[in-house]
Amino acid sequence: MTEVTGKINLLGLTQPEMEQFFDSIGEKRFRAGQVMKWIHHFGVDDFDAMSNVGKALREKLKACAEIRGPEVVSEDISTDGTRKWVVRVASGSCVETVYIPQGNRGTLCVSSQAGCALDCSFCSTGKQGFNSDLTAAEVIGQVWIANKSFGSVPAKIDRAITNVVMMGMGEPLLNFDNVVAAMHLMMDDLGYGISKRKVTLSTSGVVPMIDKLGEVIDVSLALSLHAPNDELRNKLVPINKKYPLEMLLAACKRYVARLGEKRVLTIEYTLLKDVNDKPEHAEEMIALLKDVPCKINLIPFNPFPFSGYERPSNNAIRRFQDLLYKAGHNVTVRTTRGEDIDAACGQLVGQVMDRTRRSERYIAVRELSSEADTPRTAVNRT
Repeated sequence: MTEVTGKINLLGLTQPEMEQFFDSIGEKRFRAGQVMKWIHHFGVDDFDAMSNVGKALREKLKACAEIRGPEVVSEDISTDGTRKWVVRVASGSCVETVYIPQGNRGTLCVSSQAGCALDCSFCSTGKQGFNSDLTAAEVIGQVWIANKSFGSVPAKIDRAITNVVMMGMGEPLLNFDNVVAAMHLMMDDLGYGISKRKVTLSTSGVVPMIDKLGEVIDVSLALSLHAPNDELRNKLVPINKKYPLEMLLAACKRYVARLGEKRVLTIEYTLLKDVNDKPEHAEEMIALLKDVPCKINLIPFNPFPFSGYERPSNNAIRRFQDLLYKAGHNVTVRTTRGEDIDAACGQLVGQVMDRTRRSERYIAVRELSSEADTPRTAVNRT
């Protein structure tokens, strides 16, 4: 369990919040910019290392504040260059952060919750249940940790992390304030200076918060679609029962319309063998998205134990892609990365101290399935 100090953690404060903090301790607001550069540009967590901050102020800061990221439990590196960090957050649970290098681009996949409050049937994170929202410091702390690990401090023009996607553990829009604060820091020049086009939030479809998001920030938006009709999506993504496709896509179109600049919605679609990968599903998807400015990212399912789903054949994946492409869509197939360290899409599990008992129920089902699949030992009677 992370130690509770009672001090304010400066790591998660946005520029306005940092300025308010210095006001509150009787200091000039320009100090906010100085300290933010030390934290985010140089990766500093020791006030004594801040050479342009006077000794008296450093002592004052040490008495009331701290710079504390999540505890790094482990770091694994895949044969393909993908990296995965397991970090422990204040609740005692562990979450996972993944870095995917590809050419000149380095994408960091960041978690927003310990576990996930939703229960999408094909996602291993959801099977871990839910424990807690991450604080803003714990969200941006994942970027801070990764940035330091690459030696990207002091800040460089050619940075290892060029893109951030809120696609790790959790539903970002259910941890709205902390995620928005962290994304502001990602884009702030006093933070990580990442373009708003290269910071992407992925949602399963929390409709009211999509509209609220458009009022406070202009990051890119990705929709975890996974089914082209309500009947199937209700099974795969249960939140669809509350916010069905017509309502959801209308909210996404409103959000993208606010962005302008020819920006489009990214559609994430996990292909599941014989479930949502048939030609008729592609045709339904074409009809569903005919008026939605979007690009489509197909994700072949990454198996995990007792999921009940399988990865489609390469032929089925290509057939699905071709149908969408011929209908005029910009469509790509995501290459599976980091599978040897369980860092592939849908495989992130961490160590969640589940408050929902969902993981307990899932484990019970797995054990029953395992027993049913185990051949009984023959007994010789004489």
